[in-house]
Amino acid sequence: MTRWTERDIPDLSGKTALVTGANSGLGLATAQALAAHGARVVLACRGQAKADAAIAQIRARTPEARLEYLELDLSDLGSVRRAADQFRAGHPRLDILVNNAGVMGLPLLRTGDGFELLFGTNHLGHFALGGLLLDRLRAAPGARIVSVASLAHWTGRMPLDDLNWERRRYSKAGAYAQSKLANLMFALELQRRVDRAGLDIKSIAAHPGYAATNIFFGGEAAQASLLRSLWTRAAKLGAAVFAQPAELGALPSLYAATAPDASGGEYYGPDGPFEARGHPKRAYVSPYARNPRLAAGLWAASERLTGVHWDL
Repeated sequence: MTRWTERDIPDLSGKTALVTGANSGLGLATAQALAAHGARVVLACRGQAKADAAIAQIRARTPEARLEYLELDLSDLGSVRRAADQFRAGHPRLDILVNNAGVMGLPLLRTGDGFELLFGTNHLGHFALGGLLLDRLRAAPGARIVSVASLAHWTGRMPLDDLNWERRRYSKAGAYAQSKLANLMFALELQRRVDRAGLDIKSIAAHPGYAATNIFFGGEAAQASLLRSLWTRAAKLGAAVFAQPAELGALPSLYAATAPDASGGEYYGPDGPFEARGHPKRAYVSPYARNPRLAAGLWAASERLTGVHWDL
C-alpha cells in the first residue's frame, strides 16, 4: 500500500456522514476531512457549545462545509435512541458512520443503565446506535461503518459472564482494553453477518496508533485529584515527545471510511514501528479478536443488554 494521505480521499459530494465524538481530537479531524471533501457531516457530541466550537473551526478551513449538530451521549441508551430518532427524521440515508467517541483511564463508574462506563460508552452505545440506524445504512449503496479500536485490544479479554466488571477486580487499563477489543470484535462480526445477509455494507475497524488527543486525560468524566493532575502532565509530555497529531491519527479511520480499496472485515492502523504512527496499512489483529464464537457471544450479550436488535 502506498502512503495514503487525506489528499487521496475521493469526492464525497452527496454523501452523509455521522461522526461520534466529533468535537475534538480524532473525531474533529475526521469530521474536518470528510467535510472538506464534500460530505454532509453530522457531528454527534454531548454538548451544543463544544459542537458549535468544532463547527466554527471546521468552517474556518472549509467555509462551504455542510455541518450539523446531533446531541448524543453514548453512555445513556435513552440519549442514543433520541439521537437515532432525530437523525432518521432528517436523513433518508447514512453513507458513513464513524464510531469514534470513547473514554479511558477512569475509576469504576457505571452508566445510568448499569453498565461499566467504558464498556457501556465505547462499545454498547455504538452497538445500539448502529442498530437503530441500520435502515438508513441499508438505504445507502456501499455504506460503511467504521469502528475505532486501539492497540490496547492486544491485552483485552472478553469474559462473557462478567462484561460489566461486577465480579472481577476492576482495572482501568483492563477495562479500556476490553472496550477496544469489543469495538474490533464487533466490526469483524458485523461484516460476517452482513456477508451472510448479502447486504451492500462494509464494516471496517481502524486504530490511530499513538495520537495526541484528550482521551488520555480522561475527558469530561475524569475526577480531579493530585494523581490525575500528575497523570495529565505525564501524558501531555509523552504526547509531545512520541505521539502523532490527531490529523495523522485520523488517517486510518478516513481510509476505512472513504478509500475505494478498503475492504470490509479489515483492520487498518499506522504503518510505523509498533503501529504507533504513520500512514494507513492493514493492522495486527490478535487471535483473541478473531474468535468468531466469542464474537457471536459478545453480539448476543450486546443485544440483550441494549435491547437493540440488528435487523440483518
